[in-house]
Amino acid sequence: MKTLWNSSIDKDFREEHQISNDFYYHHDLDNNDNFSPNDQWLVYDTRTTEGGIGANATIEKINIETGEKVVLYHLSQNTVYGLGVGAASYAHKHNQVIFIHGLFNCNKNTPYEQWRRTGVIVKDNHPGTPIFMDARDTNHPFTAGALRGGTHRHEWSADDRWIGFTYNDAVMKKLEDQTGIHQNLRTIGVSKRHRPISPDNTKPGEQVSAEWFSVLVAQVTVNPRPGSDDISNAAGDSWIGKSGYKKPDGTRQMARGFIGTVKNNEGKDIDEVFVVNIPENIHIPGDNGPLEGTETTMPSPPQGAYQQRLTYTAATDFPGCQGIVRSAFDGSMLSFTAFDKNNIKQVFTISPLGGSPVQRTFHASHVQGSVRWHPSKYRFCYVWQNALVSVHIEKNETLMLTRPGEYPPTNLVWSHDGKKIAYNKIVAHKTSTAVKQIFIIHI
Repeated sequence: MKTLWNSSIDKDFREEHQISNDFYYHHDLDNNDNFSPNDQWLVYDTRTTEGGIGANATIEKINIETGEKVVLYHLSQNTVYGLGVGAASYAHKHNQVIFIHGLFNCNKNTPYEQWRRTGVIVKDNHPGTPIFMDARDTNHPFTAGALRGGTHRHEWSADDRWIGFTYNDAVMKKLEDQTGIHQNLRTIGVSKRHRPISPDNTKPGEQVSAEWFSVLVAQVTVNPRPGSDDISNAAGDSWIGKSGYKKPDGTRQMARGFIGTVKNNEGKDIDEVFVVNIPENIHIPGDNGPLEGTETTMPSPPQGAYQQRLTYTAATDFPGCQGIVRSAFDGSMLSFTAFDKNNIKQVFTISPLGGSPVQRTFHASHVQGSVRWHPSKYRFCYVWQNALVSVHIEKNETLMLTRPGEYPPTNLVWSHDGKKIAYNKIVAHKTSTAVKQIFIIHI
Protein backbone atom coordinates (compact mmCIF):
# COMPACT_ATOMS: atom_id res chain seq x y z
CA MET A 1 0.00 0.00 0.00
CA LYS A 2 1.29 3.44 -0.89
CA THR A 3 2.30 5.28 2.27
CA LEU A 4 1.27 8.80 3.14
CA TRP A 5 4.90 9.78 3.56
CA ASN A 6 6.00 9.05 0.00
CA SER A 7 8.18 11.88 -1.34
CA SER A 8 5.76 12.39 -4.25
CA ILE A 9 2.81 12.99 -1.94
CA ASP A 10 2.54 16.71 -2.80
CA LYS A 11 1.26 15.92 -6.29
CA ASP A 12 -1.77 14.30 -4.71
CA PHE A 13 -3.00 17.42 -2.91
CA ARG A 14 -6.19 18.78 -4.44
CA GLU A 15 -6.99 22.48 -4.59
CA GLU A 16 -9.61 23.41 -2.01
CA HIS A 17 -12.43 25.61 -3.30
CA GLN A 18 -14.31 27.55 -0.63
CA ILE A 19 -17.94 27.72 -1.72
CA SER A 20 -19.58 29.66 1.14
CA ASN A 21 -18.27 32.89 2.64
CA ASP A 22 -21.00 34.28 4.91
CA PHE A 23 -19.77 34.66 8.52
CA TYR A 24 -23.18 35.25 10.12
CA TYR A 25 -23.97 31.55 10.55
CA HIS A 26 -22.71 28.03 9.96
CA HIS A 27 -23.27 26.23 6.66
CA ASP A 28 -23.73 22.82 8.24
CA LEU A 29 -23.73 19.76 5.99
CA ASP A 30 -24.29 17.60 9.10
CA ASN A 31 -22.80 14.40 7.60
CA ASN A 32 -25.74 13.91 5.24
CA ASP A 33 -26.31 13.46 1.49
CA ASN A 34 -26.12 17.10 0.46
CA PHE A 35 -25.54 17.10 -3.31
CA SER A 36 -28.55 17.73 -5.55
CA PRO A 37 -29.24 15.02 -8.18
CA ASN A 38 -27.34 17.04 -10.82
CA ASP A 39 -24.45 17.76 -8.42
CA GLN A 40 -24.83 21.53 -8.92
CA TRP A 41 -26.20 22.41 -5.48
CA LEU A 42 -25.45 21.60 -1.86
CA VAL A 43 -28.13 21.80 0.83
CA TYR A 44 -27.33 22.74 4.45
CA ASP A 45 -28.74 24.35 7.57
CA THR A 46 -27.70 27.67 9.10
CA ARG A 47 -27.54 26.79 12.79
CA THR A 48 -25.32 28.71 15.19
CA THR A 49 -23.01 27.13 17.74
CA GLU A 50 -25.06 28.42 20.69
CA GLY A 51 -28.56 27.70 19.38
CA GLY A 52 -28.14 24.43 17.49
CA ILE A 53 -30.97 23.00 15.41
CA GLY A 54 -33.72 24.09 17.83
CA ALA A 55 -32.91 27.76 17.35
CA ASN A 56 -32.24 27.48 13.62
CA ALA A 57 -34.90 28.79 11.25
CA THR A 58 -33.49 28.25 7.76
CA ILE A 59 -32.61 25.55 5.22
CA GLU A 60 -30.59 26.83 2.25
CA LYS A 61 -28.88 25.50 -0.84
CA ILE A 62 -25.82 26.93 -2.57
CA ASN A 63 -24.68 26.62 -6.18
CA ILE A 64 -21.18 25.14 -6.23
CA GLU A 65 -20.16 27.07 -9.35
CA THR A 66 -21.65 30.52 -8.77
CA GLY A 67 -22.08 30.67 -4.99
CA GLU A 68 -25.74 31.65 -5.44
CA LYS A 69 -27.83 30.91 -2.35
CA VAL A 70 -31.51 29.95 -2.33
CA VAL A 71 -33.68 29.68 0.79
CA LEU A 72 -35.68 26.46 0.60
CA TYR A 73 -37.49 26.82 3.92
CA HIS A 74 -37.66 29.49 6.60
CA LEU A 75 -39.48 29.80 9.94
CA SER A 76 -40.41 33.45 10.29
CA GLN A 77 -41.03 33.38 14.06
CA ASN A 78 -38.54 30.87 15.44
CA THR A 79 -37.19 31.21 18.99
CA VAL A 80 -34.42 29.64 21.05
CA TYR A 81 -37.03 27.05 22.15
CA GLY A 82 -37.93 26.00 18.60
CA LEU A 83 -39.57 25.06 16.30
CA GLY A 84 -36.16 24.58 14.71
CA VAL A 85 -35.10 23.03 11.41
CA GLY A 86 -31.85 21.35 10.41
CA ALA A 87 -29.82 18.40 9.10
CA ALA A 88 -30.99 18.51 5.48
CA SER A 89 -30.46 15.79 2.86
CA TYR A 90 -31.16 15.83 -0.88
CA ALA A 91 -33.01 13.01 -2.58
CA HIS A 92 -30.91 11.15 -5.16
CA LYS A 93 -33.35 11.15 -8.10
CA HIS A 94 -35.72 14.04 -7.37
CA ASN A 95 -35.15 17.72 -6.63
CA GLN A 96 -36.38 17.68 -3.05
CA VAL A 97 -34.83 17.68 0.39
CA ILE A 98 -35.77 16.30 3.79
CA PHE A 99 -34.83 17.84 7.13
CA ILE A 100 -35.65 17.85 10.83
CA HIS A 101 -38.60 20.05 11.80
CA GLY A 102 -39.59 20.82 15.40
CA LEU A 103 -43.19 20.67 16.62
CA PHE A 104 -45.49 23.67 16.24
CA ASN A 105 -46.18 24.07 19.96
CA CYS A 106 -42.55 24.67 20.97
CA ASN A 107 -42.14 27.16 23.80
CA LYS A 108 -40.20 27.50 27.05
CA ASN A 109 -42.17 24.70 28.71
CA THR A 110 -42.24 22.39 25.67
CA PRO A 111 -39.05 23.18 23.73
CA TYR A 112 -37.45 21.45 20.78
CA GLU A 113 -36.17 18.04 21.89
CA GLN A 114 -34.94 14.79 20.36
CA TRP A 115 -38.39 13.26 20.94
CA ARG A 116 -40.28 16.39 19.77
CA ARG A 117 -39.56 16.67 16.06
CA THR A 118 -40.45 15.15 12.69
CA GLY A 119 -39.23 14.95 9.10
CA VAL A 120 -40.34 17.48 6.48
CA ILE A 121 -39.81 17.30 2.71
CA VAL A 122 -39.60 20.42 0.53
CA LYS A 123 -39.45 20.37 -3.26
CA ASP A 124 -37.08 22.75 -5.03
CA ASN A 125 -39.89 24.15 -7.17
CA HIS A 126 -42.12 24.75 -4.13
CA PRO A 127 -39.82 26.27 -1.48
CA GLY A 128 -41.46 26.95 1.85
CA THR A 129 -44.20 24.34 1.36
CA PRO A 130 -43.72 21.52 3.88
CA ILE A 131 -44.64 17.90 3.17
CA PHE A 132 -44.63 16.02 6.45
CA MET A 133 -42.99 12.62 6.12
CA ASP A 134 -43.65 10.82 9.43
CA ALA A 135 -46.95 11.07 11.26
CA ARG A 136 -46.92 11.55 15.03
CA ASP A 137 -49.49 10.29 17.53
CA THR A 138 -48.74 10.43 21.26
CA ASN A 139 -52.29 9.73 22.46
CA HIS A 140 -53.37 6.19 23.30
CA PRO A 141 -54.61 4.23 21.38
CA PHE A 142 -51.72 4.91 19.03
CA THR A 143 -51.79 4.68 15.23
CA ALA A 144 -49.98 2.09 13.11
CA GLY A 145 -47.77 3.88 10.59
CA ALA A 146 -47.36 6.86 12.92
CA LEU A 147 -44.63 7.28 15.53
CA ARG A 148 -44.73 8.81 19.00
CA GLY A 149 -41.55 10.87 19.21
CA GLY A 150 -38.94 12.43 16.96
CA THR A 151 -37.13 11.33 13.79
CA HIS A 152 -33.75 12.68 12.72
CA ARG A 153 -30.69 11.94 10.53
CA HIS A 154 -33.04 11.31 7.61
CA GLU A 155 -31.47 9.47 4.65
CA TRP A 156 -33.07 8.71 1.28
CA SER A 157 -32.50 5.31 -0.30
CA ALA A 158 -30.80 5.42 -3.71
CA ASP A 159 -34.15 5.09 -5.52
CA ASP A 160 -35.90 7.63 -3.21
CA ARG A 161 -38.58 5.05 -2.29
CA TRP A 162 -37.47 4.86 1.34
CA ILE A 163 -36.20 7.18 4.05
CA GLY A 164 -34.20 5.86 6.98
CA PHE A 165 -33.84 7.70 10.29
CA THR A 166 -32.79 7.60 13.91
CA TYR A 167 -35.53 7.95 16.52
CA ASN A 168 -36.36 8.86 20.13
CA ASP A 169 -39.77 8.14 21.70
CA ALA A 170 -41.80 10.73 23.66
CA VAL A 171 -44.07 8.14 25.30
CA MET A 172 -41.09 6.24 26.68
CA LYS A 173 -39.44 9.52 27.74
CA LYS A 174 -42.56 10.32 29.79
CA LEU A 175 -42.42 6.83 31.33
CA GLU A 176 -38.74 7.35 32.08
CA ASP A 177 -39.51 10.60 33.91
CA GLN A 178 -42.21 8.85 35.93
CA THR A 179 -40.21 5.75 36.89
CA GLY A 180 -36.61 6.95 36.97
CA ILE A 181 -35.70 3.99 34.72
CA HIS A 182 -33.97 4.75 31.42
CA GLN A 183 -36.69 4.01 28.86
CA ASN A 184 -35.97 6.60 26.14
CA LEU A 185 -33.79 4.28 24.07
CA ARG A 186 -32.48 5.62 20.76
CA THR A 187 -33.27 3.35 17.85
CA ILE A 188 -33.73 3.41 14.07
CA GLY A 189 -36.61 3.20 11.62
CA VAL A 190 -37.72 3.63 8.03
CA SER A 191 -40.54 5.35 6.15
CA LYS A 192 -42.15 4.41 2.83
CA ARG A 193 -44.91 5.93 0.75
CA HIS A 194 -47.34 3.12 1.56
CA ARG A 195 -50.29 5.40 2.41
CA PRO A 196 -50.89 8.74 4.19
CA ILE A 197 -51.38 8.56 7.96
CA SER A 198 -53.82 10.77 9.87
CA PRO A 199 -54.06 10.09 13.62
CA ASP A 200 -57.63 9.95 14.93
CA ASN A 201 -56.76 11.82 18.11
CA THR A 202 -56.20 15.53 17.86
CA LYS A 203 -53.85 17.50 20.03
CA PRO A 204 -52.81 20.80 18.43
CA GLY A 205 -49.10 21.12 17.94
CA GLU A 206 -48.38 17.56 19.10
CA GLN A 207 -50.09 15.32 16.54
CA VAL A 208 -48.92 15.31 12.94
CA SER A 209 -50.57 13.89 9.82
CA ALA A 210 -48.11 12.82 7.14
CA GLU A 211 -47.63 11.31 3.70
CA TRP A 212 -45.40 8.33 4.53
CA PHE A 213 -45.88 5.13 6.57
CA SER A 214 -43.25 4.87 9.31
CA VAL A 215 -42.03 2.01 11.50
CA LEU A 216 -39.12 1.19 13.77
CA VAL A 217 -36.89 -1.64 12.55
CA ALA A 218 -34.37 -2.31 15.34
CA GLN A 219 -35.43 -4.11 18.53
CA VAL A 220 -33.97 -2.38 21.61
CA THR A 221 -34.36 -3.42 25.23
CA VAL A 222 -33.89 -1.67 28.56
CA ASN A 223 -31.89 -4.54 30.08
CA PRO A 224 -29.83 -6.44 27.49
CA ARG A 225 -28.66 -9.84 28.70
CA PRO A 226 -24.89 -9.82 29.34
CA GLY A 227 -23.03 -11.69 26.63
CA SER A 228 -26.06 -11.74 24.30
CA ASP A 229 -26.88 -9.90 21.07
CA ASP A 230 -29.57 -7.81 22.81
CA ILE A 231 -29.08 -4.08 22.31
CA SER A 232 -30.10 -1.01 24.32
CA ASN A 233 -29.27 1.54 21.62
CA ALA A 234 -29.24 1.68 17.82
CA ALA A 235 -27.70 4.59 15.91
CA GLY A 236 -24.98 5.38 13.38
CA ASP A 237 -27.20 3.88 10.69
CA SER A 238 -27.12 4.06 6.90
CA TRP A 239 -28.48 2.23 3.85
CA ILE A 240 -26.53 -0.75 2.58
CA GLY A 241 -25.72 -0.48 -1.12
CA LYS A 242 -27.74 1.26 -3.78
CA SER A 243 -30.15 -1.68 -3.82
CA GLY A 244 -29.26 -3.59 -0.68
CA TYR A 245 -26.79 -6.45 -0.43
CA LYS A 246 -26.56 -9.76 -2.30
CA LYS A 247 -27.66 -12.78 -0.28
CA PRO A 248 -26.12 -16.25 -0.79
CA ASP A 249 -29.03 -17.22 -3.07
CA GLY A 250 -28.26 -14.28 -5.39
CA THR A 251 -31.27 -12.14 -4.46
CA ARG A 252 -30.83 -8.66 -3.07
CA GLN A 253 -31.98 -7.51 0.36
CA MET A 254 -32.76 -3.95 1.39
CA ALA A 255 -31.05 -3.32 4.71
CA ARG A 256 -29.48 -0.78 7.01
CA GLY A 257 -26.21 -1.11 8.86
CA PHE A 258 -25.95 0.42 12.31
CA ILE A 259 -24.11 0.49 15.62
CA GLY A 260 -25.87 -1.42 18.39
CA THR A 261 -24.95 -1.32 22.08
CA VAL A 262 -24.64 -4.76 23.70
CA LYS A 263 -23.44 -5.76 27.16
CA ASN A 264 -20.34 -7.92 27.51
CA ASN A 265 -20.14 -10.79 29.98
CA GLU A 266 -19.27 -8.33 32.75
CA GLY A 267 -22.28 -6.14 32.00
CA LYS A 268 -20.33 -3.29 30.38
CA ASP A 269 -21.78 -1.48 27.34
CA ILE A 270 -19.95 -2.26 24.08
CA ASP A 271 -20.83 -0.87 20.65
CA GLU A 272 -20.89 -3.40 17.80
CA VAL A 273 -21.85 -3.40 14.10
CA PHE A 274 -25.27 -4.78 13.20
CA VAL A 275 -27.37 -5.14 10.06
CA VAL A 276 -31.17 -5.14 9.89
CA ASN A 277 -33.08 -6.45 6.87
CA ILE A 278 -35.96 -4.25 5.71
CA PRO A 279 -39.04 -6.10 4.41
CA GLU A 280 -40.85 -4.73 1.37
CA ASN A 281 -44.17 -4.70 3.25
CA ILE A 282 -43.50 -2.75 6.43
CA HIS A 283 -47.18 -2.45 7.35
CA ILE A 284 -47.41 -6.07 8.58
CA PRO A 285 -46.82 -6.39 12.37
CA GLY A 286 -44.10 -8.73 13.62
CA ASP A 287 -44.10 -11.15 16.54
CA ASN A 288 -42.76 -8.73 19.17
CA GLY A 289 -45.76 -6.43 19.43
CA PRO A 290 -47.80 -3.81 17.58
CA LEU A 291 -46.15 -1.48 15.09
CA GLU A 292 -47.54 1.48 17.03
CA GLY A 293 -46.33 0.29 20.45
CA THR A 294 -48.18 0.42 23.75
CA GLU A 295 -48.24 2.79 26.71
CA THR A 296 -45.33 0.87 28.28
CA THR A 297 -43.44 -0.48 25.26
CA MET A 298 -41.73 0.92 22.17
CA PRO A 299 -43.23 0.49 18.71
CA SER A 300 -42.19 -2.95 17.44
CA PRO A 301 -40.53 -3.80 14.10
CA PRO A 302 -42.61 -5.19 11.22
CA GLN A 303 -42.59 -8.80 10.15
CA GLY A 304 -39.31 -9.62 8.41
CA ALA A 305 -37.20 -6.89 10.02
CA TYR A 306 -34.41 -9.26 11.02
CA GLN A 307 -31.37 -7.83 12.80
CA GLN A 308 -28.01 -9.60 13.01
CA ARG A 309 -24.80 -8.81 14.84
CA LEU A 310 -21.70 -8.67 12.62
CA THR A 311 -18.80 -7.78 14.93
CA TYR A 312 -17.67 -9.35 18.20
CA THR A 313 -15.08 -6.99 19.62
CA ALA A 314 -16.33 -7.31 23.21
CA ALA A 315 -13.78 -10.02 24.01
CA THR A 316 -10.82 -8.25 22.39
CA ASP A 317 -8.19 -6.12 24.11
CA PHE A 318 -9.65 -2.91 22.69
CA PRO A 319 -13.40 -3.43 22.23
CA GLY A 320 -15.98 -1.24 20.55
CA CYS A 321 -16.96 0.07 17.10
CA GLN A 322 -17.67 3.68 16.19
CA GLY A 323 -18.95 6.05 13.53
CA ILE A 324 -21.74 5.73 11.01
CA VAL A 325 -21.83 2.32 9.37
CA ARG A 326 -21.41 3.24 5.70
CA SER A 327 -21.64 0.94 2.69
CA ALA A 328 -19.81 0.45 -0.58
CA PHE A 329 -21.98 1.16 -3.63
CA ASP A 330 -22.86 -2.51 -4.22
CA GLY A 331 -23.48 -3.35 -0.57
CA SER A 332 -20.59 -5.82 -0.38
CA MET A 333 -18.66 -3.99 2.34
CA LEU A 334 -19.63 -1.95 5.40
CA SER A 335 -17.14 0.46 6.95
CA PHE A 336 -16.73 1.51 10.56
CA THR A 337 -13.95 2.62 12.87
CA ALA A 338 -12.48 0.46 15.61
CA PHE A 339 -9.18 -0.04 17.41
CA ASP A 340 -6.34 -2.08 15.96
CA LYS A 341 -3.94 -4.27 17.96
CA ASN A 342 -1.99 -1.14 18.96
CA ASN A 343 -5.10 0.65 20.28
CA ILE A 344 -5.12 3.03 17.31
CA LYS A 345 -8.48 3.89 15.77
CA GLN A 346 -8.56 2.69 12.14
CA VAL A 347 -11.09 2.09 9.38
CA PHE A 348 -12.30 -1.51 9.04
CA THR A 349 -14.75 -3.16 6.65
CA ILE A 350 -16.96 -6.22 7.03
CA SER A 351 -19.39 -8.06 4.78
CA PRO A 352 -23.10 -7.62 5.60
CA LEU A 353 -23.19 -11.45 5.60
CA GLY A 354 -20.72 -11.53 8.50
CA GLY A 355 -17.21 -12.90 8.77
CA SER A 356 -13.99 -11.30 9.97
CA PRO A 357 -13.45 -7.53 9.74
CA VAL A 358 -10.67 -6.35 7.41
CA GLN A 359 -8.40 -3.51 8.52
CA ARG A 360 -8.16 -0.90 5.74
CA THR A 361 -6.04 1.88 7.27
CA PHE A 362 -2.72 1.56 9.07
CA HIS A 363 -1.92 4.92 10.60
CA ALA A 364 0.29 5.61 13.60
CA SER A 365 -2.37 7.88 15.13
CA HIS A 366 -6.16 7.82 15.33
CA VAL A 367 -8.36 8.18 12.26
CA GLN A 368 -10.71 11.08 13.00
CA GLY A 369 -13.68 9.58 11.18
CA SER A 370 -16.22 10.87 8.61
CA VAL A 371 -15.87 7.82 6.36
CA ARG A 372 -17.73 8.15 3.03
CA TRP A 373 -17.70 5.86 -0.02
CA HIS A 374 -17.29 6.66 -3.71
CA PRO A 375 -20.64 6.14 -5.54
CA SER A 376 -19.31 3.54 -7.99
CA LYS A 377 -15.85 2.38 -6.86
CA TYR A 378 -14.35 0.50 -3.95
CA ARG A 379 -12.90 3.71 -2.61
CA PHE A 380 -13.63 5.68 0.54
CA CYS A 381 -12.47 8.94 2.06
CA TYR A 382 -12.04 9.94 5.70
CA VAL A 383 -10.24 12.42 7.96
CA TRP A 384 -6.82 11.86 9.51
CA GLN A 385 -4.42 14.45 10.96
CA ASN A 386 -6.86 17.26 10.03
CA ALA A 387 -6.63 16.27 6.38
CA LEU A 388 -8.84 14.49 3.90
CA VAL A 389 -7.48 11.06 2.94
CA SER A 390 -8.75 8.38 0.56
CA VAL A 391 -8.19 4.65 0.24
CA HIS A 392 -8.66 2.98 -3.14
CA ILE A 393 -9.08 -0.69 -2.25
CA GLU A 394 -8.67 -2.14 -5.76
CA LYS A 395 -5.50 -0.11 -6.39
CA ASN A 396 -4.17 -0.79 -2.88
CA GLU A 397 -3.51 2.95 -2.65
CA THR A 398 -3.81 5.54 0.11
CA LEU A 399 -3.65 9.24 -0.81
CA MET A 400 -3.71 12.37 1.33
CA LEU A 401 -5.96 14.67 -0.68
CA THR A 402 -5.66 17.91 1.32
CA ARG A 403 -2.91 19.44 3.39
CA PRO A 404 -3.25 19.11 7.17
CA GLY A 405 -4.57 22.35 8.67
CA GLU A 406 -5.57 23.97 11.92
CA TYR A 407 -9.15 22.71 11.61
CA PRO A 408 -10.16 19.26 10.34
CA PRO A 409 -12.53 18.70 7.44
CA THR A 410 -15.89 17.37 8.68
CA ASN A 411 -19.20 16.15 7.23
CA LEU A 412 -17.68 14.67 4.06
CA VAL A 413 -20.02 13.90 1.16
CA TRP A 414 -19.18 12.51 -2.28
CA SER A 415 -20.99 13.83 -5.37
CA HIS A 416 -23.16 11.48 -7.43
CA ASP A 417 -20.68 11.49 -10.31
CA GLY A 418 -17.80 10.68 -7.97
CA LYS A 419 -15.75 13.65 -9.18
CA LYS A 420 -16.15 15.95 -6.16
CA ILE A 421 -16.01 15.76 -2.38
CA ALA A 422 -17.70 18.48 -0.31
CA TYR A 423 -17.05 19.07 3.36
CA ASN A 424 -17.22 21.57 6.18
CA LYS A 425 -14.24 23.30 7.71
CA ILE A 426 -14.10 25.99 10.34
CA VAL A 427 -12.87 29.33 9.00
CA ALA A 428 -11.89 32.10 11.40
CA HIS A 429 -12.55 35.76 10.64
CA LYS A 430 -10.92 38.67 12.44
CA THR A 431 -14.19 40.55 12.91
CA SER A 432 -16.61 37.70 13.67
CA THR A 433 -16.98 34.25 15.15
CA ALA A 434 -15.36 31.34 13.35
CA VAL A 435 -18.01 29.43 11.39
CA LYS A 436 -18.40 26.28 9.32
CA GLN A 437 -17.88 26.99 5.65
CA ILE A 438 -18.36 24.65 2.71
CA PHE A 439 -15.40 23.50 0.65
CA ILE A 440 -15.08 21.28 -2.40
CA ILE A 441 -12.18 19.40 -3.96
CA HIS A 442 -12.22 17.80 -7.41
CA ILE A 443 -11.02 14.22 -7.74
